[in-house]
Amino acid sequence: MVDGSGALPVSVDLAIVGAGPQSLTLVTHLLQKKRSMESRFVVLDPAGNWLRQWQEQFAAYGIPHLRSPAVHHPDPNPHALRAFAASRSQELFPPYDLPGTQLFEDFCQDVIERWNLQRRVIPALVQHIELFDQKGRQRFRLGLADGRELTARRVVLAIAGGDPHLPPWARSLPLTYPPDRLRHSHQVDLRGSRFTGERVLIVGSGLTSGHLALGAIAQGAEVILMARRQFYEKLFDADPGWLGPKYLKGFHGEPDWENRWQMIQSARNGGSLTHAILTQLRRLERQGKLSFYEQCEVQTAAWHEKGWNVTCAQRGTHGDGHDCIAHLPIDRIWLATGGTINVNHWPLLSDVRDRYPLPIIKGLPILDHHLRWPGCELFIMGGAAALHIGPVARNLFGAKLASDRIVQALIKDSPG
Repeated sequence: MVDGSGALPVSVDLAIVGAGPQSLTLVTHLLQKKRSMESRFVVLDPAGNWLRQWQEQFAAYGIPHLRSPAVHHPDPNPHALRAFAASRSQELFPPYDLPGTQLFEDFCQDVIERWNLQRRVIPALVQHIELFDQKGRQRFRLGLADGRELTARRVVLAIAGGDPHLPPWARSLPLTYPPDRLRHSHQVDLRGSRFTGERVLIVGSGLTSGHLALGAIAQGAEVILMARRQFYEKLFDADPGWLGPKYLKGFHGEPDWENRWQMIQSARNGGSLTHAILTQLRRLERQGKLSFYEQCEVQTAAWHEKGWNVTCAQRGTHGDGHDCIAHLPIDRIWLATGGTINVNHWPLLSDVRDRYPLPIIKGLPILDHHLRWPGCELFIMGGAAALHIGPVARNLFGAKLASDRIVQALIKDSPG
């Protein structure tokens, strides 16, 4: 039994690793179906609070509102957010009532309080998960960074688990530059920064690159946005047809896992910008504060005393360098190049992988229908479950789809 005091029990029925939107969605859906589960699970997260990493990322980029409509959120009632926002309609942005960042945070706090989840997150960093036999029954031993251990009958991994993607030129750079002058987007925090008189090169064509560009310009920088493709606008990162049977029926009917992986790539189609963000960026371009370099990629970068010297290669030039920005001193480079998920690289899964090997397609595991690792009671949600959930697996709606599957198994296999 878990007493809800925030203390780590010796053993527990269900251990959920991660306290982000995916985890919160799972917990509310689980409690809606079986309220008695509220004393039988713990949530483990280094921050010790719900949604801390999510909120920090939004604040670091200065993101004004979500990309998902108001019907997508962690509460089981799809209309709950709109009802919560009844007196705050100005914080629902067109089109499709996209919730403002503060509105969404306040709503999630309301969800946490309504479901009595305030003290359900235990501050803990899970470093390894081992399977062992306890009186003839399979159990998990979760080893924490501070040396403590927790025994669990079932485990759900609700973690992002992505590795930052670095272009080849960035991976091969000698470490002779100041570390703050080349950063992946997840390391950038615009709060309290000033870039007056600086030129910032942002690599990537997705929404993150747009937010970073707007933030840097607001802090006094001149920005170059560079991508291997043309910048284009799209309301959502995957077509709305992926939120229902229109596309998911065909996806789930596809028996070839490699084909499913390709369908996911085609649906997401790399990075895109919303109409609102691209409109702002084009306006800043006309004002001379921003330049778009499309179908262009960095070929070499070298740090010289106070700045970067960058050469780039345009698509179709067979990699030959040209001086499109070689004559411009670059003060900072930010890589908004996304991340990749490969569960083969997850240390948490090393023991499970060894005991129960399974096919992995481009880093994504082939799980059972309930997103369970075949052979044991470990479940995976988020982007790593994309072969089963589809291209929206890492999004809020993907959290609901994953919760529907996992909750079925958790309830079916729960005594009492």
